Amino acid sequence: MNILFIGGTGNISSACAQLLHQRGHHITLLTRGKHDIPSEYASIVADRNAPGALKQAMQGRFFDVIADFICFDESDARTAFEACQGHCGQYIFISTTVVYAKPPAVLPITETAPKGNKFSEYGRGKERAEEYFLQRQQQDGFPLTIVRPSHTYSNSWLPNPVTSVGYTLAYRLENRLPIFVHDDGQGLWTLTHVRDFAVGFAGLCGQPACLGEDYQITGDMVLTWNQIITETAWALGLEHWEVLKIPTSFICEVIPAMSDKLLGDKACPGVFDCAKLKSQVRDFNASITFKTGIRESIAWFKADPRRQVVNQEHNQVFDKIIAAWKAAGH
Repeated sequence: MNILFIGGTGNISSACAQLLHQRGHHITLLTRGKHDIPSEYASIVADRNAPGALKQAMQGRFFDVIADFICFDESDARTAFEACQGHCGQYIFISTTVVYAKPPAVLPITETAPKGNKFSEYGRGKERAEEYFLQRQQQDGFPLTIVRPSHTYSNSWLPNPVTSVGYTLAYRLENRLPIFVHDDGQGLWTLTHVRDFAVGFAGLCGQPACLGEDYQITGDMVLTWNQIITETAWALGLEHWEVLKIPTSFICEVIPAMSDKLLGDKACPGVFDCAKLKSQVRDFNASITFKTGIRESIAWFKADPRRQVVNQEHNQVFDKIIAAWKAAGH
């Protein structure tokens, strides 16, 4: 197949492109040209957010599959529809499980769960994009497939309540600086390795039965946040570390912007049923445990000190919340 990735250099998309290329498909990445593109891929340089740029880039081209990883709201969706209609056999919109209402009414969460996340602007934007695409699918025959990842990590990610990108969590653990988890740390959470996600994603590509359908792609192993931090510390070879248990309400009071991440996602149970995906993609297994995945991540960071960058903005979030918690007498 001839497959276009709008994006293609990010956390999830790069793994998907790599697997599909390994399976013999022709891969093209549409990017702004700010990242190196693997030599085995074709490249289109365009800014999808610039007026008319995506539509111009599609002129004279047809792809069996277009996978859009950088569509975040209804405006982006309209741009994609106007550019891609008639230029693909399948358009895969990468949405998110954050579109579901929080907290979930029933576990495990399936594709039929109620939507409407009142805490997350990110989730509401993705939901509005879904609604627009579904209208275009129903009214104009747009060849839509919706995919919803949950918390998906790669070598350069260390999952934690503040942010998963980068080395900041490891830096704090290694230097005996306290970190925190929300509430008692016993909230249930699912982490998915990008290589597992890529298997599910690849199995949906080019499948006529998937048009007009939505699929969540997540792992099967459910962890607590305490287990996530413990596995990370063990992967670093640590025996001692300090974790404070801080109520979500307190965290969001100190830094209101954390409400989107916590009340809208991580502070709610994240347990999913991927039976619909598995019925379509027989080789999807989600076989990479977090114990294995997080050790790969730590090894990746340790292989090159230049990767061990501490994001001071993220570091300050830890410091500010912990200082406020201690100042409150805890």
